[in-house]
Amino acid sequence: MTTVTRRRLLATTGGGLASLALAACGTDTSQRYDTGYVAGDGVTTEIPADQRGEPLSFQGTTYAGEAFDSSRLRGAPLVVNVWYAACPPCRKEAPDLVAIHEEYAPQGVGFIGVNVRDEAGPAQAFEKAHHIPYPSLPDLDATIMYALRGQVAPNAVPSTLVLDAQGRVAARISGAIDPSVLRAMLDRVVAE
Repeated sequence: MTTVTRRRLLATTGGGLASLALAACGTDTSQRYDTGYVAGDGVTTEIPADQRGEPLSFQGTTYAGEAFDSSRLRGAPLVVNVWYAACPPCRKEAPDLVAIHEEYAPQGVGFIGVNVRDEAGPAQAFEKAHHIPYPSLPDLDATIMYALRGQVAPNAVPSTLVLDAQGRVAARISGAIDPSVLRAMLDRVVAE
């Protein structure tokens, strides 16, 4: 019969307890996590004009090197889409955003992307592959996300905001857009 040393007993017992603890704490996150993003839950919110908060203001330099200031676009609605290139629902919604941009840009609706993870190379490759006609701002240091705090969950990508002509949040979509929902939101804001 072999003698069990105190060290071996502690190692075996500790390893077994750690395994049990990890198994007990585990939850199935397969519906929530995919390649590093946390999917939005598809919640949509519209805010009546008399209940909207203060105008949002954020600035940056687009991947094309152009200065952007959201306050300069006041007077017309603005769609703000938070995305990054490796995000599967971002890729899925891209053609719908392009189509909606084409429909609403003639009505004066502006569009801006806010990329929360990518350097210029991957972001511009995504924009080229998906024929994105509007600019995006890199936000690797979360400066823009900080300006959008309380309106966009920092871990729910993609997310989309519709700002009214005064720059106030009129609607939001957490998760990939439903094109008919975004169109309805824009129709209401454009008609104001």
